[in-house]
Amino acid sequence: MRGREEQPAALSELLDTLAGRLRRVDLRLIDEARQLWPTVVDPVLAEHCRVELIKDGVLIVSVPSGAFAQQVVMQSPSILSGFSSLGKRAPTSLKTVMK
Repeated sequence: MRGREEQPAALSELLDTLAGRLRRVDLRLIDEARQLWPTVVDPVLAEHCRVELIKDGVLIVSVPSGAFAQQVVMQSPSILSGFSSLGKRAPTSLKTVMK
């Protein structure tokens, strides 16, 4: 809890922090990856798992269960090769997270 003498952070400071975080994530790349996802994986995985983020070359996929996580990890070489059309921006590794 802030004391009475502490002033709230300046809006410009907060916006600079937020802008810095957004610069690290390419939203267009995520959108492209989400569009590619159903063409890269089988329909069951496409329906239940989702591309969440690509950051620092890591494709982060949300999964509903450990069984889906295992399937995604086992298929990771073919999944990653399916994103090769993204060129230099293509992910080089994969990580799953539970929804």
